[in-house]
Amino acid sequence: MSEINEKNVPDITTLSNELTYRRYLMNKGKVREFFDKMSIPEYIALHHIASESEMSSIYGGKTYLKELSEKMELSMRQTSNMIGKLRDRGLVLWSHDGNGSEGTYVTITETGQKLLEEQEAILKQYYGKVIDKFGKEKLIQLLQLMMELETIMSSEIEEVEAMEYDGLDE
Repeated sequence: MSEINEKNVPDITTLSNELTYRRYLMNKGKVREFFDKMSIPEYIALHHIASESEMSSIYGGKTYLKELSEKMELSMRQTSNMIGKLRDRGLVLWSHDGNGSEGTYVTITETGQKLLEEQEAILKQYYGKVIDKFGKEKLIQLLQLMMELETIMSSEIEEVEAMEYDGLDE
């Protein structure tokens, strides 16, 4: 791939192929090698649960499954399966309000917090070197652009899905 340079202005096909390739490489990435005690989605979930715990100590540090599902863009079934595995490993406690109809939630355990901190230290060491070489300001700019691109891509997907849905009504 990588036919993109400053001298030639690539066409839409070349750009879309390069974007697809770069996303593939990022998703496939060797970063997974840094995750031997948990998966990347489990890390993201634990990080979110721990962050919510710190911010909502008034509410006992609860993170509702519905909220986690939305945050991670996973189905409730996928979220429940992942949380079940984290619970079975003693990393989170899974409970519910009332009889369960008011929502189920998780809180991070001391074991989960310790494992999360270990994983964060590994990532900090690796990404610290990457950020030093790439530049903090450039990374911030790249992340802002990526968020903007993700927003546009999501809205385009929603438009396509809406058009397909409208086509079913005819």
